[in-house]
Amino acid sequence: MTDTALAREIDALLDAEEAAWDGSTSQGAGTLAAFREHRRPPRPVTVNFSGGITQTCWSVTRTNGTYRVIYLPTAGYFSLCVESDFGPLDIGVHGPAIDCFGSV
Repeated sequence: MTDTALAREIDALLDAEEAAWDGSTSQGAGTLAAFREHRRPPRPVTVNFSGGITQTCWSVTRTNGTYRVIYLPTAGYFSLCVESDFGPLDIGVHGPAIDCFGSV
């Protein structure tokens, strides 16, 4: 799969999450609004994992200075990463993008 095709697939996953998100409460609406504000077009980024492993993943939110959400194509899900001196570091929070984003 080309990078362009993968980016489109990731965008479609994010669009589906947003459409299905329950924004009927003030908390749900606020989480969705904040996610949309930080969402960015998917772009490749090297992510660090425990044990010194690195992998090319896709950043889907801008960093807020501490965290960002990325997509792990080999796993097929999203992850919350913390920013470090060596780039984004996976911290083990995995699942839907908005849930990962809303966990902080």
